[in-house]
Amino acid sequence: MAGHSKWANIQHRKGRQDKLRSKLFSKLAKEITVAAKMGDPDPDKNPRLRMAVKEAKSSSVPKDVIDRAIKKSQAGEGENYDEIRYEGYGPGGIAVIVEAMTDNRNRTASTVRSTFSKNGGNLGETGSVGFMFDRTGEVVYPASVGDADTVMMAAIEAGADDVQSDEESHVIYCADTDLNDVSTALEAELGESESTKLIWKPNMTTEVDVEGLTKLMKLIDLLEDDDDIQRVTANFEASDEVMSAFAEA
Repeated sequence: MAGHSKWANIQHRKGRQDKLRSKLFSKLAKEITVAAKMGDPDPDKNPRLRMAVKEAKSSSVPKDVIDRAIKKSQAGEGENYDEIRYEGYGPGGIAVIVEAMTDNRNRTASTVRSTFSKNGGNLGETGSVGFMFDRTGEVVYPASVGDADTVMMAAIEAGADDVQSDEESHVIYCADTDLNDVSTALEAELGESESTKLIWKPNMTTEVDVEGLTKLMKLIDLLEDDDDIQRVTANFEASDEVMSAFAEA
């Protein structure tokens, strides 16, 4: 997939935001609880928590849900979650990274391995596909915030590395360690972002056809349906023709 907006279009087309609304809220709340447990419960003093709260707000998570998630961390909950990264290959040899947050490693590993094997993929060792991705900070703004040149200048001044702009959005990338500083500087210049998070950004991609994309999205959907899975990333690229055919299927 060549861009943020294409990925967003697939998710909207699948109806995942509506279909899995409560599941999404639960996963975002879990991230907030763990982030608050690991650091200060004040988002202004805890960069990871600040980003988790911002991501939750961008997904329309209610304020009371966010507040409850932070309070959970102070009540001693959320301390037994382990953060685990699984790596493997999906249908057609597409590299896939699965980020999990679980209180039972054996359960999650078994589920992930089974889901890969039953859907044309295979789970590999940690590092087996990681070299095809870079850990990167990503900040997304709607196209309406300004033209490409305006956003590019703001991004450069904020210390970002790259900007990809299209008719729907501006996607700004920066070093993972700079995300908090870059997003704060951008917020002062451009206002609140749509999304601010750490991602695994493919540094090499594999082209897929409609059949391949359909099989891959089935695998990703099944993985994301699991409560222990926080995020799934794949290094595929699809042409506009493939995207259109997939959307119409």
